[in-house]
Amino acid sequence: MSLLPYMRKGILEAGCDEAGRGCLAGPVFAAAVIFPKDYTNSLLQDSKKLTETQRTKLRRQIETDALTWAIGVVSHIEIDSTNILQASFLAMHRALDTLVCKPQHILVDGNRFKPYNAIDYTCVVKGDGTYMSIAAASILAKTYRDEHMEQIHNEYPYYNWLQNKGYPTLAHRKAVIEYGLSPYHRKSFNTSIQLQLEF
Repeated sequence: MSLLPYMRKGILEAGCDEAGRGCLAGPVFAAAVIFPKDYTNSLLQDSKKLTETQRTKLRRQIETDALTWAIGVVSHIEIDSTNILQASFLAMHRALDTLVCKPQHILVDGNRFKPYNAIDYTCVVKGDGTYMSIAAASILAKTYRDEHMEQIHNEYPYYNWLQNKGYPTLAHRKAVIEYGLSPYHRKSFNTSIQLQLEF
């Protein structure tokens, strides 16, 4: 089923989504995407339903086709100084900050958002499976974050971020117990790591 091209016709509408919120390590990434009027792309889909090859191919197409797009990043240090929810909002705000065109309406994946520059917004649960702009944002956020985690994997290969991208897999949690926390781990998640180690 094709995704919807917009919620409000005839205005600049930015789709926003984040990646890495549930991770034990690394930053949270967010993306914002505005497509041209009457844009269509039948291949766009929630990033979680696509293969890595499909996401990579679509990322190139999104970056070419979008009227404007941007990435926002909030480090693990900033996450620890606030909390992951606020960090996710901040990452989306940073992405919106660097768009070439100012949106008139923001579509946000999920059920919560922090107002941005008095611009009207709508939260959409499972929005990445509903609207093209949110799906595109989910693809950009995930692919850019995955690339970052693959890069820092080389510094600490025993956590296997190449595969788990910082998410709390069993192998990742066992590695934390064996090797301790790396400089990239979110220390505010330390308690949750311990609680999740009931394997």
